[in-house]
Amino acid sequence: MQIEKFTVGTMEAKFAIDTKDLTKRYGNLIAVNKLNLKIGYGEVFGLLGPNGAGKTTIISMLCTIINPSSGSATVNGFDILRQPADVRRNIGIVFQDPSIDDRLTGRENLQLHACLYDMPADLTKQRIGEVLNLVGLEDRADSLMRTYSSGMRRRLELARGLLHNPRVLFLDEPTLGLDPQTREHIWTYIEELARRLKITIILTTHYMEEAERLCNRVAIIDYGEVKIVDTPTNLKSALKGDIISITTAKPAELATRLTELELAPHVDFSKDALRLTVQDAEKLIPKLIKIATEIGVEVNSVSIHHPTLNDVFLYYTGREIRAEEAESLARIYMMRRRRTR
Repeated sequence: MQIEKFTVGTMEAKFAIDTKDLTKRYGNLIAVNKLNLKIGYGEVFGLLGPNGAGKTTIISMLCTIINPSSGSATVNGFDILRQPADVRRNIGIVFQDPSIDDRLTGRENLQLHACLYDMPADLTKQRIGEVLNLVGLEDRADSLMRTYSSGMRRRLELARGLLHNPRVLFLDEPTLGLDPQTREHIWTYIEELARRLKITIILTTHYMEEAERLCNRVAIIDYGEVKIVDTPTNLKSALKGDIISITTAKPAELATRLTELELAPHVDFSKDALRLTVQDAEKLIPKLIKIATEIGVEVNSVSIHHPTLNDVFLYYTGREIRAEEAESLARIYMMRRRRTR
């Protein structure tokens, strides 16, 4: 990707986001460990990982909601510790949790946001019309938020995040909890934002299809560390081959035997299945069944598929991505901060 340079104040910023050993600790817990990322202008960049991986903590540091324990970062050329007000003026945020007032209309929510950014009245009126048109909510602008569907609320939050013309837009799990049809609609809006506005979008998600569809590059994150960064296509093609999935009550025994025989360069297993990446998958399956029979392992099913981002995540982390534990300590801390502001 060609990176364009932008002039920011008196400095020249090559990257929209630039972090150096960015770290956040909560007591003995390391939520984010020495994060080093360079994200270009106009890029849609995905932070891919399960809940608890550190994605929200990363965004919260970059948005100056919480301070890092060590390391540094710049957003649009501004330092998150030394120039937090400048950072905030240059970013838009769509939080994972709902953050709009349902006692107000859509237009009133946007007007409130404009006041917080001290936008002139004439510019506010113009921008409210533009962002409402962008997310298709012109006809519901004066309806109370409590009458909006979940998808409409998410679209209004996108409009609010864009109201003050940010250079960088942070989307924290933008489609979490939405039904498949609404999620598809939100993806379409995000694609349109990236195409029309050319702003940098930082997206956190644990949905593989979301990362694959929307992102130019993704960082696979697990336990607060970046395992690898690349395009979705490159990450999948690097696995080289097809994935054979075998379900069985004894995956560990079969995985051990296949590893001993060196039939695949990489074998992973869970409590009831194992996966291996191989060439000529169809030709190898009869041999795998035979080996399983020889060691007394009953095979329940066998399937073949091309590598997915979930397979990539499994390869680099040794586990499947799943929405399980929340970033409890980080989330509690941030909620307390919001209440006291």
